[in-house]
Order: sequence, then C-alpha cells, then structure tokens
Amino acid sequence: MNSVAIPPRPSGLALALNWRRIRFTLILAGVLGLMIAGHEKSAPAFFRTELLGLVAMLAFGLFEQWPKRLPRWLARWVLQVIGVALSMPLGAALIYAFTTEPGSPHRALYVHIGMGILIAPWVALAALVRQKDALARHQALTFDLQRSELERQALDARLRLLQAQVAPHFLFNTLANVQALVDTGSPRASAVLQSLIAYLRAAVPRLNDLATTLGQELELVQAYLELMHMRMPDRLQFAVHIDEAARTLSCPPMTLLTLVENAVRHGIDPSEEGGRIEIHAERRGDRCVVRVTNTGAGLRPTGSGLGTGLSTLRERLQLTFGADAQLRVSAQQPQGVCAELDLPARGAA
Repeated sequence: MNSVAIPPRPSGLALALNWRRIRFTLILAGVLGLMIAGHEKSAPAFFRTELLGLVAMLAFGLFEQWPKRLPRWLARWVLQVIGVALSMPLGAALIYAFTTEPGSPHRALYVHIGMGILIAPWVALAALVRQKDALARHQALTFDLQRSELERQALDARLRLLQAQVAPHFLFNTLANVQALVDTGSPRASAVLQSLIAYLRAAVPRLNDLATTLGQELELVQAYLELMHMRMPDRLQFAVHIDEAARTLSCPPMTLLTLVENAVRHGIDPSEEGGRIEIHAERRGDRCVVRVTNTGAGLRPTGSGLGTGLSTLRERLQLTFGADAQLRVSAQQPQGVCAELDLPARGAA
C-alpha cells in the first residue's frame, strides 16, 4: 500500500498572489468595470475597476497572514473583511490620483468608492466561506491519508511479526534434522551441515522482505529439498514443475517453503516408507495456482487444526491478499496430502 503525500498549503506571496484568486478577481472586477464604464461612458473606468479589485485582493491576502497573532477578541475573518472595506476608499483615491489629471470631476471616484465598500466586503465573506470549506476538505483528506498510512504501517508490522514466527519455526526444524544425524553418528552430518550453511546464506537475507517472486521461492525450496534428501536419501524423492510465466509472480516470502517444510515434517518423516513430494506452479489467466503434494503419512486429526505453520501462512495470505487468496488442504488417494494455493497473479513490485 503506497502512501500519498498532500502538498502543503501555500503561504506568503504564493497564497496572496494565487492564480485562482487573480483570475476570479479580474473576472468579477471586469464585469463591474464594464457596467461602470458603460454608465460613465469612460473607457479608463474599466481599468480602474480592475486595479481596485486587485487592491481588495491584496488586502484580503495581507490580513489573512498578518499579523501572525491576533488578540482573542478579534477573529481573523473580521480583520480581513474590515481590511478589504477600508482598502476601497484608500485604493480608489490612489488609483485616481495617478490616472486622472488635476481638476477632473470626482463623480466616478465616488462611484468606485461606493461600489467597493458595498460589494468588496461581501465578496470577501463569500471567499472566506469557500476557503473554510476547502480547508475542511483538505484537513479531512489529510486525516484520511494519515489514517491509511497508519493502517498500512500496522499491516506491515503484523506481516513482519508473522514472518518472524515462520523463520525460527523453519530454522529450528532444520537444525533438529541436522542434530539427529549428529546424534546417530551419520557420516553425512558434515555434508548436510555444509549444505545447511550454504542454504542459510541465501535464505536469511530474504526473511525480512515483505514480497518475493515465485521463482526465488522455488530456488529456496529446491535447496531445502536437496538438503532433506541428503538426510534421508532412501525415503525422499521430489520433483519441481513450474510454468515459466509464473516465475516472476509475487508472493509473500517463505510461502512455498512453509508448504514444503510441512510436507516433509508431517508427511515424509512419520512414514516408514517415506514418500515423494511434487511441486506444481502455473499461471491461469489472472490467477496463480501452486500445489504441493506428498505421498507420505497423510492427514491426521489434531487439536490445532492446520498446525502452526499453515495457520500462520493462512493469516499472512489474508493480510497480503485479503479474500483474494485461498489455501486448501485435502487428502490424496491412496495416501498423502495435497496443499493448494490459489493466488492473484501479480507481478513483483
């Protein structure tokens, strides 16, 4: 789950001279300017109205940020409305002082001052209401994204916790197998230990990854099965069949290894004759199906349901894929067990 950052709210000149504000001001002042220019039959009145609108906009933006601290009895929006109202006569006087010749009639000036005082504060109030709604939406979106980020972090933490439970479960089982060879004085103990060290060098760096590919999983499984075959060469046979299109698909680390380790521990080890483990992985459209079958001891009723490894794997799949992934375990005839994973076919990130 990727986090999405919300851009910070602009401030300073970027806020006061916001392009949307300038565009809105020029359009509104232009409409009023056309009305005044038509009534006064004076083209300069249009441009003076535009300038007066920009003065109101600058006053609105100035008191929106300055002063930074206000007394408790004075609300920011009140200061902005009063500032816009007071800027109208002052702005109009300055504009006329620089754009008219001395001795020109002042009737148009009074019209601009009157319309500015009547209209500008109401426009400022409307802008404040709109701004308040936009700020509320911005804060709500920020809160939603922060909540989503916290949920994602909690999910990652839960996945890492479950993965940390899987790693020692697998390692301790493998070390117990090596210990059994040492205790019996098997000459293969040294070779098996060397294979285990080589395997761990490849496997341990991947234990903390939240995602891996099915091809990488199969490499670990191949190394694990070869290790187990060295421990019991007469009781374990295995075969791996994988669709090339499935190699690059994403899956949680240790997923396939958990199924194979479970097949060895609960299927092959308890059986006097041993058995055969077969792994099939193929892509079927937008789905990926992985089957691990063994011809060992078969299913045995236990009070713990699927057992620690498979129960933890099922929870990890649910956290990663939700209801879009399934783990099914069934008995095979004449004996053995089939564990089947049905996953969405997603490419590795």
